[in-house]
Formats: sequence, C-alpha cells, structure tokens
Amino acid sequence: MNMPLTALAFVAVTAIFGWLHVRGSAAGKTSSPKESCPRCGAEVETGVLQCPGCSVPLQAFDLVNAPVIDVSADKDSGAIPHPVVRTDVCVGCGTCVAACPEAGAISLINHQAVVNLEACKRHGSCAVACPVGAIVMATGAAVQRVEVPELDTHFQTTIPGVYVIGELGGRGLIKNAINEGRIAIEHVAQMLAASAGGRPGEKTPYRPGPVNGPYDAIIVGSGPAGLSAALEGKRLGLRCVVLEQGSLSDTIRKYPRRKLLLAEPKRVQLYGGLWVSDASKEELLRVWEGTIARSEIQVRIGERVESVESDGNILRVSTPAGQYLGRTVLLAMGRRGTPRTLGVSGENLEKTLYDIVEMEAFAGCRVLVVGGGDSAIEAALGLINQPGTVVALSYRGRDFQRAKERNRAKLDKALESGRIELLLGSTVKEISAEAVALDCDGTPRVLPNDFVVIRIGGDPPYPFLERCGIRLVTKEISLDSDEHQLIAS
Repeated sequence: MNMPLTALAFVAVTAIFGWLHVRGSAAGKTSSPKESCPRCGAEVETGVLQCPGCSVPLQAFDLVNAPVIDVSADKDSGAIPHPVVRTDVCVGCGTCVAACPEAGAISLINHQAVVNLEACKRHGSCAVACPVGAIVMATGAAVQRVEVPELDTHFQTTIPGVYVIGELGGRGLIKNAINEGRIAIEHVAQMLAASAGGRPGEKTPYRPGPVNGPYDAIIVGSGPAGLSAALEGKRLGLRCVVLEQGSLSDTIRKYPRRKLLLAEPKRVQLYGGLWVSDASKEELLRVWEGTIARSEIQVRIGERVESVESDGNILRVSTPAGQYLGRTVLLAMGRRGTPRTLGVSGENLEKTLYDIVEMEAFAGCRVLVVGGGDSAIEAALGLINQPGTVVALSYRGRDFQRAKERNRAKLDKALESGRIELLLGSTVKEISAEAVALDCDGTPRVLPNDFVVIRIGGDPPYPFLERCGIRLVTKEISLDSDEHQLIAS
C-alpha cells in the first residue's frame, strides 16, 4: 500500500516542478529587458521607439547618450584621412563630383555622393567644395565619430540656460531637428515654471514678463529646430524671438530647386509641431512661412549673433543691431558657420551669394566671383562649364599662393582660353542691381553683372561655441541605415 502511494506522490511532485519550470521558462521568453527613458525616467522595454510616459522618440537621445572618446590616439597613428559622405546632410547637388580631379573617385548614385576609395587620392577637394558640409575627412574608426557640444538629455549645454538643437548639435535630418526643438523648449517652460513656484506637471504656472523685459527664450536660427522651438514656445505661452543671420530657413532655401526633402528617418515619430512630409523644398518653405505668419512668431531676419554672455540670471545676446536679454538661449544654427562679408553697399541684394549649390542655375548669366582661395577658384571653374555664363574672378592679391596647385593649373588653362576674366589687385566698392563697382589697382571700373558670389571664407560655429564657454567633445556612434550612414566605399 505504501509503495503505490509513494510512487504517486513522486509523480505529483515531479509534475508540479515540471509545470513551474515550463511556466518560468515561458515567462523568461516573453519578458523583455527594461531601461529608463532618459527624459522622464519611465520604464521602457528595450527596443521600443517611443517612451510611453512622455511620448518622446527615444532615438532623440542616441547622440546625447553616446560615450565621449579620446581621439589623441588617432592623431598619432599616421593614418591618412579619406573623404566620408554624410548622407543625412548630402543634397545630391554634384558639386563634389565637379571639384574632384580624379576620374571615378566620387560619383552620384541615387542622388547621393558616393566615394570610391580605390580611385580616391585623398586630397580632400570634394570636402572643400561641398556647399553643405556633407563630406568630412576621417580615418579608420573615426568615420563614426563626431565633434559635438556636450549636452544633457534636454539639449542644455554646460552653460545653464543655453541649449543647442538641430544640426549644430551633430544630428542632421529635418525630423530630428523638429523633435529636438520641442524637447528643449518644453524644458525651458518647465524651468521657468519652477522658478515661478509652479508644480511639476502644471501646464501654465508661468506668465511672461513685460514686453520690454527679458525674453523667455532667444532662438538663434530659423531652420526646422529653431522654428519648432518657437512654435511650441508660442503654444506654451512663452515670449520668444528668433534671430536669423540670413533668410528664413536659409540652409533649406539654398538646396537645389525642387529638391525632394524626405521626412526621414521613417522609424522616428514626429514629436514637434512643425509640419514636415516628403515634399519639395518650395512646398516645405511655403507651409512653414504660412505657419509663422498665422502663429505671429517674432522672427528678426539679417541679425547675426556675435556673442552670448551670462549676466547673473540673464543671458545677453549681442548682434550688430544691438543687444537682446533672455532667460534662456537656444542655438539652432547650422554647422557651416557664418560666411565672411565684404562690408560694402549693396551686399544685401538678392544677387549677392555666399554659396553655390546649383551651377546650372547660372547658365547665361554674368557672374563675378570674389576671393583668392580654392573655394573661389573652384566656383569660377564650375561656372564656366555652364552654357553662356560669363565669369570674372576678382582678388585683391597678386597671385593665388593659398590655392592648391591643381586648381591653379586649371585656372591657368581657363585664362589661356579666355573663359575667365581675371581681376588681380581689385576690390569691390559697391554692388548694385545691374553692375558691380570695383577698384582695379586704383582705376575705377563698373562691371555689368547679374550675380556676385563671395567666397572669402567664413567663421565656423564651433569656435563661437567655445567663446561662449560651451564644452566640445568627440563621440562615437553607430549610425543606423534607416537614419543616415557614412559611405566610405
């Protein structure tokens, strides 16, 4: 009798433990690793693209959370840098192809520049010529490294109250910029609410001060990041102003005509309120201009920010037109910096350009290129290849010692064939709608003219950030093919 009972008990215990084991294994298979949202701290399953707590796309923090690395070892390695194309920035204009002297070293494939390292001689002319800064020179693992401002998860810099959003923070693509603009301005609203005694989560505890007092947010740059921040700031009741050194959304405006702008990356949800879709640049700009008009966002065009300084709890922003006081500053400038100007009358006319994206747009025109470096020579050489274009090159110096030998050789051939008029020892005195007034070795000359292209260098944005006291770091990231990639072969 005892024997059957013992056997039955053994079978029952075995079955129970077996069931528990299967249940535990099943639970282990269905449960996913957890992580915290960098912004709100909510628990999120690994691989989820959007935080269920604050709704922010988690991909927005990929670069912010990437590790800081030491690049000194690369500098001592002796490796020769090669060109790398950032497809998230490349607009497919083909300027790099025209500038490269090596046949087949760089070409356009599906409207994107692609480098053939076997044919490439690594002299970097494509990087110099690229009008949007989409080509960088890098070595080895550095193809996945980028120098960026040090930011927290709200895109605030090492200077309290100063934020960096959009392309200047190291990330391209319009959708990314729009999302970062909203994330940053929401943090501004939270900080201002806290300073006014508001409670966490309260929508509108803060009220802007008088119209003659400091702005709640001074937004520098009117690209997608800046406009997104301004639009959300307006919705939150903040008093904001947008300062733009060029024209509205200047970088996008300089893209090729009818350039199709894609609402990439597809896997990232749009968090900001600024409209974006797969559309031409003209359609995108038309919608944005309408949004700004309806929202009555304050945009000051033609105001270049020269400095940002702390004055107690207030930030002082200086431009040639005067000073602005703000509680916070959002830097939404591009990565290309500020082109140097001639400082002459008429330079603000629409015919005066500092970048060339579409050479064919100047077919049949009279163009004066100003400058003595490689970028000026390359612009002149590219323009003479357009049918019917008449090109003159003005340089205050006597020779082109700063230019690369291959560019000087190409220029000599163009001069011998009479395709370029060279004006050495000349300076521009005035630009008018129909002509340009020059001083050529003390002799006045009026040159009938349709466009003036000024290529005399620029002031890059990162020294500006360092002057503001913002720390720059180098980070290494894994680039997702759905978002952008670095093409090196």
